[in-house]
Amino acid sequence: MQQNSQKLKIIVLAFLLLITPNFIFAQETQKVDIQSGYLEIRPDFPDAAIWTREANTQVYIVHEGIEMWCDQAYVYMKDNFVKAFGNVRISQGDTLTLNSKYGEYNGNTQFAFASGNVILKEPNTTLTTDTLYFDRIKQQAFYRSGGKVIDTASILTSRIGRYYAETKKYQFLSNVVLNNPEYVINTNQLDFFTETGNAYLYGPSTIVSETSTVYCERGFYDTREDYGYFMKNARIDYDNRSVYGDSLYFNRKSSFASATNNIKVLDTLNNSLIKGHYAEVYREKDSVFITKRAVAITLRDKDSIYIHADTLRITGKPDNRILKGFYGARIYKSDMSGKSDSIYVSEKMGITKMINRPVMWSGESQMTGDTIHILTNKKTEKLDSLKVFKNAFLIQKDSSGYNQVKGEILIGLFTNNELDTININRNTEVIFFTRNDKDELVGINHSQSSSIQITLEAQEIQTIRFLRTVDGKLHPESQFPENARILRGFEWRGEERLLSKQDLFKGKPIPILPKITGIPLPDLEEEFFKEIPAKDLIIPEASQLLPKNLQNDPKDFKPLSKKKEVDEKSEKKDNESDQKIE
Repeated sequence: MQQNSQKLKIIVLAFLLLITPNFIFAQETQKVDIQSGYLEIRPDFPDAAIWTREANTQVYIVHEGIEMWCDQAYVYMKDNFVKAFGNVRISQGDTLTLNSKYGEYNGNTQFAFASGNVILKEPNTTLTTDTLYFDRIKQQAFYRSGGKVIDTASILTSRIGRYYAETKKYQFLSNVVLNNPEYVINTNQLDFFTETGNAYLYGPSTIVSETSTVYCERGFYDTREDYGYFMKNARIDYDNRSVYGDSLYFNRKSSFASATNNIKVLDTLNNSLIKGHYAEVYREKDSVFITKRAVAITLRDKDSIYIHADTLRITGKPDNRILKGFYGARIYKSDMSGKSDSIYVSEKMGITKMINRPVMWSGESQMTGDTIHILTNKKTEKLDSLKVFKNAFLIQKDSSGYNQVKGEILIGLFTNNELDTININRNTEVIFFTRNDKDELVGINHSQSSSIQITLEAQEIQTIRFLRTVDGKLHPESQFPENARILRGFEWRGEERLLSKQDLFKGKPIPILPKITGIPLPDLEEEFFKEIPAKDLIIPEASQLLPKNLQNDPKDFKPLSKKKEVDEKSEKKDNESDQKIE
């Protein structure tokens, strides 16, 4: 075998001496080495040495660490150029293999071109395309006629693609689609690292599955572990719930998502919105946890009801949502507001419970007790009634003092969402400043009864009706002592009253929001082809390539980069220290 090889080299040497007078000089610079194959001399190709496979042995060519096999090779020694036909295979070490029907290799520029059923393999992925360019100096491959990459977990397709051998990265551009058995990614640009399966999304992007859709304009996704984080107009859509935030985290395996800074959770079925600065969503449990200035907003009869607490938790299916608010709960409506330590809302039961030191204001009327319930008519979705259990106390400020009614239970009735009737039962007691039509004080009524009914108009007390009066008397103001004008258990909390939706956060510390570092854009890469005028391109005469094939197309989609994105500065806004309630 060794003798045959030496004979082959002697034949090649003799042939080169015949076809090239300056062979001795050429031999010093020639680096393309043909190590196997059958040599053929053809008059119609005077500048080429034609090598053809022998039996089961292909033509074998070596050049500075790159190896080439093919069925037939046209070797142009003058141009240091090879054209390969049939079952072409180019290998670089044990990490990169290129197969095609046809190939070209320029030893001077170390530039390769392949066409026809092109397959590029590296340890973790396989690329198939129609035409491929490979620059050995840059260690980059490029296609722009459409390609498909098969990864261990996904299949990626795009019109334009670029492979960086040193960093094991693909950059897919234009009509990028990643198909996984569980989801599909569509984006303008996707940078994919083959060793880890990590994908970086740039530009409008979606990740669509049977249970969710993720949208972002900057994102990261681990395609093998099924989790990612997203930003820049990011949102996650479920069946009837959408999550927005400056930064979103999503884990498909655990059906978990979290959001940070300027969060919105929109419930389209129940016409409600939750806002805050940190949230956790458990899809399979139908559970949402939100904190840092959390507020839930529900639209009822063209009016919005706002509920705030340090922590809000919403659980249950859409037809049975339950909201629980813990610590510093507050509720606000245009004509009503309240506070308590915690709050409970059941949409299915149409009930809102305010627990531990609750207080409610309807107009100028303050109501307190051990527990307060607000009931909604489930059919009309309008407020139906209000109940105060144990130690019920109604107070309304008067220019001369305080009108007060107390008892065991208070029941208020609403008409068109406005409180117009109040019944107080069991051991009731009243102090009321009675006035005439000219708003002049007539006297102070101090009465006790088993039951009292109060009617309101425009949220002002109009009449008080006593049922089974036990004791009562109208006292002239001068004859009613100051120290008797306050009933036992009296507590005026008017300074706590919420006068606007912004008062939901009154007196509460502004949360310190984390600084989101974000996902950086890639560094600006030079174009794959050098910007050389067509007339200055040096292309071997025997090449199938035209000048336009080795030039960048200005119509091609350009990758985003740190130096090219126009709105990069506008995106890096400081975290808002407060939250606007809409």
